[in-house]
Amino acid sequence: MDRTPGWNQATYQIPVENNITLEGNLSLPENPRGVVLFAHGSGSSRHSPRNQFVAQVLHETGFATLLIDLLTMQEEEQDRYTGRFRFDIDLLSRRVVGATDWLTVNPTTANLSIGYFGASTGAAAALVAAAERPVAVGAVVSRGGRPDLASSSLPAVQAPTLLLVGSKDTQVIELNRRAFSLLRCEKQLEIIPGASHLFEEPGTLEKVAQLASQWFTRYLAV
Repeated sequence: MDRTPGWNQATYQIPVENNITLEGNLSLPENPRGVVLFAHGSGSSRHSPRNQFVAQVLHETGFATLLIDLLTMQEEEQDRYTGRFRFDIDLLSRRVVGATDWLTVNPTTANLSIGYFGASTGAAAALVAAAERPVAVGAVVSRGGRPDLASSSLPAVQAPTLLLVGSKDTQVIELNRRAFSLLRCEKQLEIIPGASHLFEEPGTLEKVAQLASQWFTRYLAV
């Protein structure tokens, strides 16, 4: 993670639901323009190099970030072998809502606009949470996400939403187009040329980070 002077970085135990706390890494500049909560997908965590790369770019443009594990260690272990939790959008979205509520009462973030950066099934959880917290959430970005899994919540999303999909991820492109048609908020669907689902090709993740930074700057920055 970024170690730029002037940044306050700490790991918190964040209460999210039913006596469950999850670890999150909060990084704050001196005068943050907003805070972006990362909701990762299956098989990932707050230590994901891809999410940390995007977070670093957001830091460079003045945004605070909260990278949080959406599952407990025991749940992650179970999910690794059973896949039990990765598509449980209801559970994941409750965790995102819980982290959002924590941001709204934490003294260092209470006055900041909140954005979501979701990947894979985490994008669906972020969109459901955005529909449930329309006042708190100012913008959403999905990277290679499954917004279609947010289903009935999509028309209720008010936050401007950017869907980013790789051009080689053809099945997910179609799923994003279906979800896009259900969104009633300000919205944009961008196909990243040459990118597959994980955006591992040279320059593709950089493009994601650039577009996300621009989106949050447009809709979230104070």
